[in-house]
Parts: sequence; C-alpha cells; structure tokens
Amino acid sequence: MLTTPDRHGGRILADQLRLLGADTVFCVPGESFLDLLDGLYAHQDDIKVIACRHESGASNMADAYGKMTGKPGICVVTRGPGATNAANGIHTAFQDSTPMIVLIGQVGRGMSDREAFQEMDYRRVFGEMAKWIAQIDDPRRIPEYLSRAWKVALSGRPGPVVLALPEDMLSQRVSVEDLRATPLPKSAPTPAAMTELETMIRQAKKPLLVVGGPSWTAQCAQKVQAFAERTGLPVAASFRCQDYIDNASENYVGVIGIAPAPGLRQRMLEEVDLLIAIGTRFGEMTTQGYTLLDIPNPQMTFVHVHPGAEMLGQVYAPDLSIASDPEAFLDAIKDIEVTDGPQKWSSWRKDQRADYLTYLEPTQVPGKVNMGEVVQHIRQVMPKETIIASGAGNYTVWVHRFHQHRHYRTQLAPTSGSMGYGVPAAIAAKLCQPQREVICIAGDGCFLMTSQEMATAHQYGADTIYIVVNNGMYGTIRMHQERNHPGRVIATRLVNPDFVAYAASFGIAGERVETTEAFAPALERARKASGGYMIEIMVDPEALTPAQSLSAAREQGERALSD
Repeated sequence: MLTTPDRHGGRILADQLRLLGADTVFCVPGESFLDLLDGLYAHQDDIKVIACRHESGASNMADAYGKMTGKPGICVVTRGPGATNAANGIHTAFQDSTPMIVLIGQVGRGMSDREAFQEMDYRRVFGEMAKWIAQIDDPRRIPEYLSRAWKVALSGRPGPVVLALPEDMLSQRVSVEDLRATPLPKSAPTPAAMTELETMIRQAKKPLLVVGGPSWTAQCAQKVQAFAERTGLPVAASFRCQDYIDNASENYVGVIGIAPAPGLRQRMLEEVDLLIAIGTRFGEMTTQGYTLLDIPNPQMTFVHVHPGAEMLGQVYAPDLSIASDPEAFLDAIKDIEVTDGPQKWSSWRKDQRADYLTYLEPTQVPGKVNMGEVVQHIRQVMPKETIIASGAGNYTVWVHRFHQHRHYRTQLAPTSGSMGYGVPAAIAAKLCQPQREVICIAGDGCFLMTSQEMATAHQYGADTIYIVVNNGMYGTIRMHQERNHPGRVIATRLVNPDFVAYAASFGIAGERVETTEAFAPALERARKASGGYMIEIMVDPEALTPAQSLSAAREQGERALSD
C-alpha cells in the first residue's frame, strides 16, 4: 500500500471527491462537518462550494447538477433538521433516477444510540428514497466508501446515495491510500435481442418509440432522432423528458404525460401494435394513473429497454426485455434495416405529427394574459439552447404544451412533481453552464417554497430570469377541489408579496406584467439586464388550464354530484 501522510477524515473525503471528478458541492454549512469544509478549503481552485440558504435548495441544486452533467450531484448537509430538509431533493433524485451523493454530518461515534443532539439513523430515514445508505465509522475506509458511492449513484438505474459522517471520524487523522477512479460498467443488448427486435419492427403496422428515463445524453438524442428519421418511426417523450429529441423533427409526435394530445392518448390505448420504450419506466404520470397500458400484459407488443434490470417487468410484462444503457442500445439499433418503414408508416407518423402541431397553437382563455401565447413567444425568440426550469402546479401545463425543446437538457422539471424545484434547478443550471440563458417559470405557490435561493444566485452570479405566474392560489389543488367538492374551497387561496419588490430586495430587477402584449418587451428587458430579472405575470384565476376554466371545473364537479 502506498504510504501517505496523516490527514484528517474531512481532508481525505475532499481529496476523494477531487479524484472522482467532482467540481461543485452544494451545501448548507454545519458544525457537524467542519473538517470536511476544511478539506474542501484545500481544493478551492478545483471544487466550487456553493453555500445555499436551505437544505432543500442545496439538494435540488445537486439534483439539477446531476441532470445537467451526468455526474453525481454532491450535497452536504448537517445532521437532524439539515438532513430532513434535504429529503425533498433526495426523493426527487430517486424518482427521477438522478445520480447524487448526499453527505450528512452525524453525531460522534461515542454518542450514538443515545438520542444525542440531532441524532438520527439515516438508514431508516432514507431507506425508501436512496439506492444505498451507509455510515463511515473508520476514516481509513473513506476511499472505499466514496468509490462505491460514486459507482452506485451512476450504475444501472442511477439515483441518490446517502453517507453519514460521524463528526469525530472526520477529525480523526490517519494514513490511507487514495482511491483510483475507474470506468463504470455499462450494460448492452445481446445480438439475439436485436435480431428479435428487428423482426418485431418489420412486422409492426403502427409502431411507436417512447424515450425517457436515466443515463440519456446529447449524443443519445442525436442517435434516436437519426434512427427514427431513417426508419420512419414516430417518437414520443415520457413525462418531463421532452428534450430527449429535437421537437422540430418530423418524427416527434408529442409527450405522454399529464394532458397529452388527445389523439396520442387514443392511439396509445387503441392503435399502437408495437411499443418500444427506451429508458422510461412508465410511472404514474406518464401512463395517466396506469391507465394507458394494461397491467400486467400491455395491449400491444411491448419492448422495454432500461439500464436497470430490476425495472424490467416491475409493472408491465415486456414481450422483449433489454437491460441496456441507452447509448449502447442506440448504437446497436443503427444496424437495424427497415427499408420500407418510411413509406409503410408515413400516414401513421404524419397524422400524429399534425395533431402535435395543432396542439401547439394557443387556446382562448379568460383574462388579460394568455399563458399559451406567453410560452409561444418564449419559444419563438429565445435561443434553442435556453434552459427552462419549473417545479409543479397547473402553470407547468402551459410550458409542457406550448414550448418546443430543440436541444437536450433544455428542460429541468421533476418527474416527482415536487413544488419549489424550479428556482434551485435554474440556479444550478446557470452555474453549470453560464453561457446559456436560463428561465425559471414558477407558480406563485411553487416559487415561494425556495425563493430564498435568489440570495444564492445573487452571491454566485447565477443571472437567471424568473417568471412568476401569479393567480393567487394553489391552482392544481383548487382545480381538484372544484372537480370533487365544488364550491367548498378551503386552504388554496394565497396572499402574496409584491414579487417585484421581493426580488429587488435580493438585488434583482424586475417588473409586473398584466397583459399578454406587455410580456414581449418585458422579456427583452430581462435578457438585457445583468444580475437576473423578475417578471411577475398577473393571471386571472379563471384561466385554470389551456382547456378548462375554473368555472368549468366547478360545473364539472357539480354535474358529477348530480349524476
């Protein structure tokens, strides 16, 4: 073993992060990991340490970093309340299959199992929302644990890893050999599986390719588009994976998720005879509450490709299961020849594409602001590389329906449906790729859950445009209230601050928009501003979704009660 000088555990851990290629750490500092902070001090030229204002902000920034880079997002928080505050981003990373490593300060080893100050057993706390949870009790094993954590976070179905760090372990000085960063294992399809798939594709009359899930790259987006255009296959995206293929491609036919184009939903239910899913696990949102596919046997021939073998057959029984990294699979399918596909499936693909393009046209809605036209303007004037970050709420329906994603990783949105995601995600994206323009679109309720991170953005120069859609209510919940308990409104009305003045208190300029026509010049000013910009859009509460007003939702509920 290589002899190394004594280092305290915090320095050993920081050294391993550097060797693994970590370049950014998101944290809220705590006394339980002072020695790790000291270790990171030694790597200031190589590892940026971003001090956030709340642990949920830090963990969601780490999730967004993992999505943007493909590397594990690193989040460091203190014990007890710090850890539980970070749970929001950990859960998002688990459901979104995002690589993440969360380092949590822990009570000293000699105090464990006494309910010491802020003591928790993190194996129990995070048992259902992390791939691996462990505690490092011996600083000599830090390289071993970090090497494993990095690989677990990235391998198979990626996800979060949680490591607890006893305070006295981090301060203990030992001599230990550093880890070696080694390549990750990659799964790939077998030749027999590809032969069978080729036969299925050639026999299909109405095939559909669906993309989504983990381990995607910009190269994957290019390869799947090239394959689809060569063979004539129509391509749909799973929930919040709309940027997995250029939406301008003639083979892209829309997103399967909340409020998909009616034609796409109907074809999934009744017409598709071959469904090829690359990466998506077909969760509740993509399948509209598990109603689009029969369980356990889908109504069509079903091919499921996923890097995590444990996901194959978990809900739906595939006719062909392929455990493969998406890029390895896409490299394999380029050899598949379907010479008559472009002609055989031409009308099938063109009809779906026409439906998608029609669905992009803004609808008429109540009030002076039409969010469909607002999003359409963003689509028309912003660079194709612009990153759009959002959280959860009815306002996201406008973004998902009317925006077109032209490049990979221009959409940052949690498949977990977590409110408050947009602000920290936008900040992390801007820190990762400062040359790209970044817009956070958030509802008034969603925005205030993490808006304190504007201080982080200001501190580190993450100049983000914030668009707050203000309708004075928790719109999604109000919608469901009216549909299920019409007129019995409780706990969904919001009294908001002046968002423009609020942003100004962080040193961020802004303005309020009250008509659709006022948005275009406001966005132009936002793009020219330095330090970020706030656009507060006042939306009529009646404009509930592109397809239904608030009054119509109430009438729907009243009819249901009278039936």
